[in-house]
Amino acid sequence: MDEAHQLNTWEGYVNWRNKPALKGRHGGMLAASFVLAVEILENLAFLANASNLVLYLTKFMHFYPSVAANIVTNFMGTAFLLALLGGFLADAFFTTYSIYLISAAIEFTGLLILTIQAQTPSLKPPTCISASTTSPCQEVHGWKEVTFFAGLYIVALGVGGIKGSLPPHGAEQFDESTPQGRKQRSSFFNYYVFCLSCGALVAVTLVVWLEDNKGWQWGFGISTATILISIPLFLLGSPFYRTKVPTGSPITTILKVLAAAIYNSCKSRNSNNAIMSMNRSPSCTTETSIGENQNANKNISNQTPKESLKFLDRALMNNPIHPNLQCTEKQVQEVKIVIRILPIFMSTIMLNCCLAQLSTFSLQQAATMNTNLGSFKVPPASLPIFPVLFIMTLAPLYNHIIIPFARKVTKTETGITHLQRIGTGLVLSIVAMAVAALVEIKRKNVAFRSGQLDSTNQPLPISFLWIALQYLFLGSADLFTLAGMMEFFFTEAPTSMRSLATSLSWASLAVGYYLSSVLVSIVNGVSPWLSGKNLNHYHLETFYWLMCILSGLNFFHYLIWAFRYKYK
Repeated sequence: MDEAHQLNTWEGYVNWRNKPALKGRHGGMLAASFVLAVEILENLAFLANASNLVLYLTKFMHFYPSVAANIVTNFMGTAFLLALLGGFLADAFFTTYSIYLISAAIEFTGLLILTIQAQTPSLKPPTCISASTTSPCQEVHGWKEVTFFAGLYIVALGVGGIKGSLPPHGAEQFDESTPQGRKQRSSFFNYYVFCLSCGALVAVTLVVWLEDNKGWQWGFGISTATILISIPLFLLGSPFYRTKVPTGSPITTILKVLAAAIYNSCKSRNSNNAIMSMNRSPSCTTETSIGENQNANKNISNQTPKESLKFLDRALMNNPIHPNLQCTEKQVQEVKIVIRILPIFMSTIMLNCCLAQLSTFSLQQAATMNTNLGSFKVPPASLPIFPVLFIMTLAPLYNHIIIPFARKVTKTETGITHLQRIGTGLVLSIVAMAVAALVEIKRKNVAFRSGQLDSTNQPLPISFLWIALQYLFLGSADLFTLAGMMEFFFTEAPTSMRSLATSLSWASLAVGYYLSSVLVSIVNGVSPWLSGKNLNHYHLETFYWLMCILSGLNFFHYLIWAFRYKYK
């Protein structure tokens, strides 16, 4: 009876009542569909404000353009970096199910603070009457500034927890032991990016229009209501979810293996204590049963070449200085896997630095241009609609036409490998930065010929659709890279570290946004390319060429590691 019960349960997974998850009842595409629906609402709530925040900061909080750009990149960088915290907590102590609910409540609180501030005139700086040097706009300061940044970074904390828990929660619903389950999981990541775009579509059209024409209290209010609605929607899927049981801190395991390897390397120089062979019986390396260790060795035998990172094998030496430094072969192999995926993670940072420009300088460029389409005035923050529509079109085509065709041609399960997808995105980011530089040259030439270099009141006689080109290329790069990264990190990482590993996709975005802020500060420190209130006086085209060159160098760095990487 017990054996039959074990055959019908998912090992290592529980349902929302913390009871064993049952095969045929928990998990699968139905459970994952609730995650996808929730992601539409979550991304709508996040991007409705993030996509237009730089204009809110300059027009209503009266920050300089470059300062506003850095505030936005720092906020988004912090939000994405905090995904690591959400992923860590989900792997170590809580579950992805619990982390989402807690994080959604936190984001709701932050958005509520921002909504109240946007609605209350006394919580904002005085309306800017004149931008002249004799009567400058008053930048937000004091407790009003504290209120704004408190709300903003409470939102960042909530967003980080959601980004770190929701994607792995959806990916955990599939049985990776079968080809069908692995294909469904791959489709989930493609449609996850599709749902990101669905939320973004509403955010950069309807919500941005309301912010620009009805007031920012509408934008913050809609975001607040949306994230609140996402909580009961997520709970509706509770009877169908299967949730991975936390297995302890993955960071502790990594640090333990590294510490043991370093200590044993030093000890071996003055000792005859031999290093264990990787094929030796595990009886002296664990306190668990022999059967458990044999299963562990079987599970990891194909995960990573045993010849790689031999230094870490020293962690398996007998008689450690402390019992807590006793390492198993499984733990050593897991740490090897984590170390081997880190160079791929580092190679994607530059692409996300390029993506940061879409919510900062590209938006400010569009604000100086003619944004009319016929009789309709398009808000500059609605520019992302071009890559969003492209992604919404390409994602289903990629999943249902391109991938099946690639599988037939290559005779492989994936068709197009994760690293090939990431590499395609990196190439597109190089092209995007070159296009951005050329468009900026054209924009400034138009400003010069029309005598509007020193004017910021009238739009330039050039259509904002020129800026859409760089949005299109970078949006395409994001489609290839984000889905590729998330699936790569989730698939390649050890089971006990999957939420944390998947969060590396968002951490790459975070470091990219921070790098953008650092580059702007460095550039202004060396030469005032990006300073002042008038964007027409910036040397933005030179900055874009710099980004293009750095992206090219980064791509060659990526190729080195991609060719050397061996899938588990």
